[in-house]
Amino acid sequence: MTDNPTASTTVPDRDRNAEGRPENARPRDRFGAPLPRDARNELVDRVEPEDVCTSVEQAHDTAADLFDQRRFFEAHEFFEWAWKGPVTPDEERTFYKGMAQLAVGYTHTQRGNARGAASLLQRGIDHVAPFAPTHAGVDVERAIEDARRFAALVKAEGPSADLAFPSFPRA
Repeated sequence: MTDNPTASTTVPDRDRNAEGRPENARPRDRFGAPLPRDARNELVDRVEPEDVCTSVEQAHDTAADLFDQRRFFEAHEFFEWAWKGPVTPDEERTFYKGMAQLAVGYTHTQRGNARGAASLLQRGIDHVAPFAPTHAGVDVERAIEDARRFAALVKAEGPSADLAFPSFPRA
């Protein structure tokens, strides 16, 4: 008998997709954090990017709208689809990776995680900075300024869903 249990024995009821990859079908709170299986799902309007997107532009536009609604977790998912998706040109992947990280940095703030917020906002800044001043309809310089200002606000006041979050930095 082995001392190293397999994933199927350590997480026997883990959700898996048709390809056998782990997925999390648990309900989520309004900021995207998983809840217990018997909890009420607070993201009832959530859609999966792969179910509605056929282009990077469509994912980008949806993410921008979600961002303006302070639905950063969902915006992050659409930017992540653009970053990792099958239709994204390789030269655009770093930009969308950075946009996803900025959105998830704001998500961490909503969830009360100052350290995660600071880390992801900085990583996002690092990835989008080479695309300044503007790229793909985004005012990259403003995105960077907003993220820096917001990280300082979180450091001074602490993370909270009640902070004044920036709007999407459209060019």
